[in-house]
Amino acid sequence: MARERESERERERAGARERAACARERERACGRESGSARVRERERARARERERARVRESARERERKRERERERESKSARSRETGSERAQERASARKRERERARARARARANARKRERERERVRARESESERAQERA
Repeated sequence: MARERESERERERAGARERAACARERERACGRESGSARVRERERARARERERARVRESARERERKRERERERESKSARSRETGSERAQERASARKRERERARARARARANARKRERERERVRARESESERAQERA
């Protein structure tokens, strides 16, 4: 695509050069006065300047396009990164939640164990009291 545009531009330039050469040839044949030659020279200089400006502008445009492309790339990379970070966050949150649940279960089990131990101690004490009363 770019190559096609470039070759098209090249053809245009060649055509312009050809036309300019023809015009110069005609003018030489007609033997125009030197004042108009100076004017023509100025015109040619202006045309060259315009051409240069256009080339610079198109180069600038290409650079801007490339910059936008890079920007889009980095943005998508960033969003991908944050996506994986978010997934990791969620995973670690789930892990923490599981840990908490396990801790709660452990606490409940320990409380039950302590309660049973207290019951046993109470039963033993009441047993020994009854034994003493009997004696």
